[in-house]
Amino acid sequence: MTGTAPAVPTSMSDAAPAQRRILRVLVASQVLSGAGLAAGVTVGALLAQEMLGTTSLAGLPSALFTAGSALAAVAVGRISQARGRRPGLATGYLTGAVGSAGVITAAALDNPVLLFLALFVYGAGTATNLQARYAGADLAHPAHRARAVSTVLVATTLGGVAGPNLAAPTGDFAETLGIPNLAGPFLLSGAAYALAALVLAVWLRPDPLLMARTLAAAEQSATPSSGTTVLAHEERQGVVLGALVMVLTQLVMVAIMTMTPVHMHGHGHGTAASGLVIAIHIGAMYLPSPLTGWLVDRYGRMKIAAASGLTLLAAGVLAAFAPGDSVALLALALALLGLGWNFGLVSGTAIITDTVPLATRAKTQGLVDVSIAVAGATGGISSGLVVASTSYPILALTGGVLALAVLPAVAATAYRR
Repeated sequence: MTGTAPAVPTSMSDAAPAQRRILRVLVASQVLSGAGLAAGVTVGALLAQEMLGTTSLAGLPSALFTAGSALAAVAVGRISQARGRRPGLATGYLTGAVGSAGVITAAALDNPVLLFLALFVYGAGTATNLQARYAGADLAHPAHRARAVSTVLVATTLGGVAGPNLAAPTGDFAETLGIPNLAGPFLLSGAAYALAALVLAVWLRPDPLLMARTLAAAEQSATPSSGTTVLAHEERQGVVLGALVMVLTQLVMVAIMTMTPVHMHGHGHGTAASGLVIAIHIGAMYLPSPLTGWLVDRYGRMKIAAASGLTLLAAGVLAAFAPGDSVALLALALALLGLGWNFGLVSGTAIITDTVPLATRAKTQGLVDVSIAVAGATGGISSGLVVASTSYPILALTGGVLALAVLPAVAATAYRR
């Protein structure tokens, strides 16, 4: 790759080479951002627990950076709508890097207020990591959109698996700098997010959303539009269903994931063991994406959306009944949790992209991701309260049952169609 911008295609038939280039750049940025995302998830709850001395607020970090991602999703969506994917995504990752630096500073100063503010800013990286999947679908053929989304998602796997497993060595490195051990992974997060921003700012050319608009405008001028009322109805229906699928899967996934390291810590497991389980979980969130994309394109969005609810139920049941001293069973439960989330995200994203027109696509996608972030924040902050008042098994079972709400939503939409 070079910094020279390639020629902009003038027709959809010329867009394939540009789409391949765009996917390569997105893959590179997602590998980096995956490391930034996963490192913070691994130790965020433990850092708060250590600084505050209580388990009841251990879910607050997850809630804060997912709440921060809600605001970032709006900002990234609006910037992308106005100026294109490149400035939107680069700004989001750079903001995540600033948040990582704030977390490190807060840990060094033992300042919980600064920690929570920094975690809120750090959430921009989470939002941007998710928003990047839409960029992969902008120029994709409708029959291959889910596979394009999955290509971007699977790139997060390498960084996402490496990040948690670097928790221990980065913690040791942080101590040599006079920084608390649990803040170490945020050194990795800051560097990874900053590099992801640089890759996108330099090489994401031509901009996929701006190019898709240009090509769509050319095609629309040659083909009269019709059926606007029907299309508007389908758009609303698709946005509601796609958002609901992704909101439910995000809520359940974040709630169970957030408290698993705390649950393991309470049963005598160290950072390395919890890091391994989270690494397996994040690998399951992203690694199956190519297969999921193929399944969604081949068998339809609705069937895979329904499968997400059933998979999350299985994850919740297994997490609830797995012995606290069994790393293997907890890892399997978290793997199923990640897979169910993947099914929901890929199918839900495809539903949204299919039904929202290019003129409002980025803005709508940003608003949908706000709902996803709010769901994640709700899951994160409520998870600690539920575990403190009941237990981790109750949390896991409740999450699994809640995920089944996807099924009637899918059935109702399929019936109306």
